[in-house]
Amino acid sequence: MFKGFARWILIPITSLGRMRIVIAGGHGQIALHLERGLAARGDTPVGIIRNPAHAEDLRAAGVEPVVLDLESATAEQVRDVVRGADAVVFAAGAGPGSGAARKLTVDRDAAALLADGAELAGVRRYLMISAMNADITPPPEMDETFATYLRAKSAADADIRGRDLDWTVLRPGALTNEPATGRVTIAEKLPRGAITREDVALVLLALLDAPETIHRQVEVTAGDVPVNEAVAQLAHQGDQH
Repeated sequence: MFKGFARWILIPITSLGRMRIVIAGGHGQIALHLERGLAARGDTPVGIIRNPAHAEDLRAAGVEPVVLDLESATAEQVRDVVRGADAVVFAAGAGPGSGAARKLTVDRDAAALLADGAELAGVRRYLMISAMNADITPPPEMDETFATYLRAKSAADADIRGRDLDWTVLRPGALTNEPATGRVTIAEKLPRGAITREDVALVLLALLDAPETIHRQVEVTAGDVPVNEAVAQLAHQGDQH
C-alpha cells in the first residue's frame, strides 16, 4: 500500500509549505493513504483515532496519533486537538459492520463535531469525504442501514455547506482497494462509478493545495485525467463561478 502510494506521490505537487493536517478517522484506509502521502511530502499529519491499539500503526506511517472518541468527545476537546492546524479532514465512518444508529453518531454527528472544534480553534479549511448519491431518496428496496448512511452523509454535507468554513465536499464513487491509477474524473455530478481509495487520497492531497476549490461539492470516480490536472481544471472552473 505504501509503495503504491509512493509511486504516485512523484506527481508534481505545488505545496503550500509544511502543513499540519488533522484527519478524523485516522486509521481508516483512505486516511492512512492520505497520511502517508502528507508525511512523504514533508507535511505533519495528525490522526484522530478511537482505539489506542491503532496508535502504533499511525506512528509507523509517520503520523502523530491522538486518541479521542468523536462519539463522546466535546467540541472543546476537539478544539484542543485541531488548534494550530492548517486544515482538518473528515475521513471517519462507522464502518460496514455497524448498525444504523452509528451511521448517525459517526457519519453525521462526528462530522459536525469536527466542524464545531475547527470553528472554536479558528481552523477554516475543512475537507469532507462524503459519498456519491448521498442526496438521493433511498428506494424502498434499499437496505435500511445503507439508506441511513446516505441520509447521514447528506445531512453532514448540508451542515458543512451551511457553515462559515472554507469547506470542500468530495463525494467518491464505489470504493475499491486496487492500487492507485493516478487518473480520475471530477465533476459536480457524475454517472455512477468506482474509484480506488488510494486515488481518493491523492485527490485530497491535491485539494489541500487548491484553495480555488473552496466551497465546491464534487463527485469523483476513476477516469483518464491525471489527478493534479483534474483538480487544476476544477480550480479553474471555480475561478469562473
